[in-house]
Amino acid sequence: MKPWILALSAVVALNQGARADFNSCKEQIKAQAAASGISPTTLSRALDGLQPNDATSFLGVQPEFSTPIWDYITGLVDDERVRDGKQRFAEYRQAALAAQHRFGVDAAAVVAVWGVESDFGKTYGARPVIQSLTTLACTPNRRSDYFRRELMAALKIVDHGDIGLEDFKGSWAGAFGNTQFMPSTFLSLAVDMDGDGRRDVVGSVPDALGSTANFLHKAGWITGLPWGYEVKLPTSYHGPSGRGGKQTLSVWAGRGITRINGEPLSGPGSFGLLLPAGPHGPAFLVSRNFDAFYSYNAAESYALAIGVLSDRLKGGEGIVTPWPTDDPGLSRSERREVQVLLEQRGYDVGGKHDGVMGTKTREAVADYEQKNGMKRDGRAGKKLLAALRGGN
Repeated sequence: MKPWILALSAVVALNQGARADFNSCKEQIKAQAAASGISPTTLSRALDGLQPNDATSFLGVQPEFSTPIWDYITGLVDDERVRDGKQRFAEYRQAALAAQHRFGVDAAAVVAVWGVESDFGKTYGARPVIQSLTTLACTPNRRSDYFRRELMAALKIVDHGDIGLEDFKGSWAGAFGNTQFMPSTFLSLAVDMDGDGRRDVVGSVPDALGSTANFLHKAGWITGLPWGYEVKLPTSYHGPSGRGGKQTLSVWAGRGITRINGEPLSGPGSFGLLLPAGPHGPAFLVSRNFDAFYSYNAAESYALAIGVLSDRLKGGEGIVTPWPTDDPGLSRSERREVQVLLEQRGYDVGGKHDGVMGTKTREAVADYEQKNGMKRDGRAGKKLLAALRGGN
């Protein structure tokens, strides 16, 4: 038999084996779910004929940990998101304030989570949650047990009738709705704020905002305490840092630290000194409420984005100190401009000018950089945009 026929036969056998393993895993899940009380009808609708999707390809890929902090913050807290956020805050002010009244969590902070997680409901994710979680639970990986538990929770949500199967879509990892709850979090913390008898973080913004406020409340939010604020360090500061090393403001003042405008530190609470880009970049004193943001998604850059966005929704100016880079990040409108300019030069950026630096856009950026004598890293920053605008 010819080598290529042998190779093809091996691939076919491997795929058949993988499908058999996947189907066997689904049957095990059905049995476990049925034993927990989930109805046969729900299990049949959710799992019969279900095939794996591409969810496992995203394991280990998180922009919070792989993106330079100045790119991450600039992309999430730009003028466009602030403008949209103020509009949405005004539209749902009553619901946000009701959540604040019930759970003691700052309304702007709750709306900021909404903005960071789904761009105020614009980007829930389009992957069926049950399919993604079944794929992740039934494909060997170090977190498969975790995803199996989330799948069980997701099946209970469908069985309870909180979210319809056809509307149950989200991220590759199974997070869903306006504020991207994982299924187990939904079961334990979601609330019915609009009084319709259902907990619906997909179709009800009041439910989503109230559920998020409940999450932050359970995570230790302290009513009336700021999440933190930007500060100015003395020249050649060599003192302690890290959000875990919390001290009173009088202690930090004794080390020569002031508010960013030079005013002295004062007020209650304990704070840690956060230096997300080192001692030469922006510095922040952060409280227990920053830690509550962090508990939503365990990355300091993520928590900082929520805090800064919440301030800007209330009219604050955002981060004052420049990031320590000669090539700052781009806003979403600038990223869309990069895509348009690359496409005008014949590059394939994936067919959309959405400001998302996906694989196609990064490949186009890297090729352009190489052809124009720039560092080939696929990153779109101010230098790249300037070169494109210059007609190179």
